[in-house]
This record gives sequence, C-alpha cells and structure tokens, in this order.
Amino acid sequence: MLSEPIIRLAAFGLVLAGLASWEFLHPKRPRSAARRARWPANLTLVILNTALVRVVFPLGAAGVALWAAQKGWGLFNVVAAPQWLAFAISLLLLDLAIYAQHVAFHHVPLLWRLHRVHHADLDVDVTTGVRFHPLEILLSMAIKVVAVLTIGAPALSVVVFEIVLNATSMFNHANVGIPAGLEPALRSIVVTPDMHRVHHSVHRDETDSNFGFNLSWWDRLFRTYRAEPRDRQETMAFGLPQYRDVLRLGRILVLPVERT
Repeated sequence: MLSEPIIRLAAFGLVLAGLASWEFLHPKRPRSAARRARWPANLTLVILNTALVRVVFPLGAAGVALWAAQKGWGLFNVVAAPQWLAFAISLLLLDLAIYAQHVAFHHVPLLWRLHRVHHADLDVDVTTGVRFHPLEILLSMAIKVVAVLTIGAPALSVVVFEIVLNATSMFNHANVGIPAGLEPALRSIVVTPDMHRVHHSVHRDETDSNFGFNLSWWDRLFRTYRAEPRDRQETMAFGLPQYRDVLRLGRILVLPVERT
C-alpha cells in the first residue's frame, strides 16, 4: 500500500496525456476558450487538492480500509464472503455512493455553491474532470471514507475504485467523440463523453441529469438519465449563465461565497 500514491499518480499522468492528445488530434467540438486561459487554474487545482487531501486524510481511503479490516468494522469485515464478491460489490457500492453524492451536490444549496466551480467551466475537456473546489474534494473524501468504513471494502477494491474514478472523470469530460457504432453499446455500461456532456449544459434541467461518473446504470435506475441535449452536441453551450468569466484560480476559490 506504500506504493499506492505512485500508482495513482502514474495512472493519472498516463490518462491525462492520452486524452489530451486525443482531444488535440480529434476534438469533438471547437473550443470556446483557449487552453492557456483555462488549463493553468484547472491543473493547479489538482496539485492543491491532492496536497490538501494528503494532509487532512493522511491514511487515504485505502489506508482507512486496511484500518477497518484490522478493527473488524464494516459489512465485509463482519460478513464472510468470497474475496472476489466483496471486491465486486464494494466497487458497485462505492460507485453508487459517488452517484448519490453528486445528486446531493446539485440539490442542496450549500453544496451546490461548492460544486458550481466545476460547472462554471466555459468548455468541457479532460481538465474539467479534475476542476473541483478544494472544499468539495475534502468533503467528497470524507463521504468516501464513511462509505469505505460502512461497506468494509477491501483495500484493493478502494485503490482500484479511486484509479478508475479519476480516469473515468477525465474520460467522460474529454472533448472527444466515440464512433457512432460503438457509442450506444459503451454507454449501456459506462458514462461516455456524449452522455456526460449533457450534464454540463447551460440549461439547468439538463444540468440536473446524467450524474454518473463510472457506470451509466444509476442514472437509468433512478430516472435521471437524459440521452441527448436539446441543442446539438457540437454546438451546445456549457457553463452557468451568471458565471462566464471564472477562469483564474483566485476567482475559482472564492466562487462559493459569491452571491448568485
């Protein structure tokens, strides 16, 4: 487990580089703002958020899973189950927890103040997938820790989940298109860029849909799924109507306390 941060950093770097290259070579839609205006703040947030999480939660979610196993806390540390089953169910329940968290961040006004940093991005690309206010990241980590403790998730499932969550967040925000023949089949299992792009629509009814990050099943199950935006994928507007200039780091950090 000592190498977990290195594994996660390597996975992050590879996915970011791969998706950024894909966007550069075959973008789905034209940019409305230059990368140089958006990327510095978005990527600086990654560094800041990573450092804060390591300070506030030094064990990390995987470390908490190991600690819970030693204490015998959580469902799979009490109920005997095959390792593969505990692993698989833990992945599903953790993904469901993130879905539920995302819904809450849209419908609880105080939480929305934090989450609107993510939605105020004028474009949606690979860096939007890591553009979150530090307080949202800390609160999200606290929710994840509670979920890990409750489930008694195996440490390996937690490491895998965090790597996959980070990778799929960048993937489904990427400015890329999946071939038409593959997109419906892929979307039946995971959240695709076209599916999640609807969630970043400037129209609030579309923003309040397609909350999933990994599996697309939860949106279908809980009836928050929307297949397409009312505007075309290539021309739909992103962001929040009242915030069209939140590009610099300082403004991003104070956005939650600004009046709506």
